[in-house]
Amino acid sequence: MASAPVVQVFGQPASTDVARVMACLLERKLEFQLVRTDTFRRGHQLLPELVKMRDPSGKVVLKHGDITLSDSRGICRYVCTEFPRWCTRDLYGSGALERASIEKWLQAEAQSFDAPSAALAFHLALAPPRLVGVEEEARRAAAAVAESERRLLRVLDVYDDALGRSAYLAGDEFTLADLTHLPAAHGVARSARGRALLASKGNVARWYAAISARPAWRQVVIMAHGPHRAVGAREEATAAPPASEVCVQTTLLPAAP
Repeated sequence: MASAPVVQVFGQPASTDVARVMACLLERKLEFQLVRTDTFRRGHQLLPELVKMRDPSGKVVLKHGDITLSDSRGICRYVCTEFPRWCTRDLYGSGALERASIEKWLQAEAQSFDAPSAALAFHLALAPPRLVGVEEEARRAAAAVAESERRLLRVLDVYDDALGRSAYLAGDEFTLADLTHLPAAHGVARSARGRALLASKGNVARWYAAISARPAWRQVVIMAHGPHRAVGAREEATAAPPASEVCVQTTLLPAAP
């Protein structure tokens, strides 16, 4: 009988934080248990044991033994350093210089890329359907989309320049620097307008195509959205990734009685 996973991930795979952590665990081929907490359903109450683990922001992402961590980028760093023997590739750098380069892009993602990407994804994917027939709200939404695009384009200019010099952000190998961008970039790419924005920067488009095609990320997308994911106005089949050595156990956390 296989032993229980030593790592538990709490949350919804569609959450950017949870998706980021799962992508890292899958890239590292670490067995883990996904405990799905339906925080999006109105009236849902978390079990007391889960409430105890929450940090002040209300997030619970990963539990490893007695350790509970809630910052997804910090968790990725932790996974890469705590489980080096499982590493199929060194996602977090093999030396001080390489790690410093990776850290530069981790900071860029957290401070510059994430916010405008999340805002654009929200306004494009969520806001418009709720605003049909409401002229003033629609105008405000259009202005918000334009502002989010403007902010993101400024960031993409920097990325496009850097990616003109190397295949990936921190060099010619895929690293944590690239992985952490996947959830936010995926959110942008789920709309036709967002995809056009990414495609407008040739090096960024090439880079995103490469990192989003990785089997680990494809598995995350399937877990989050099912074998078919909504893309713009149509459905696109997402082929299942090749058979993996990674065991993912999924548990639905029930509501408190």
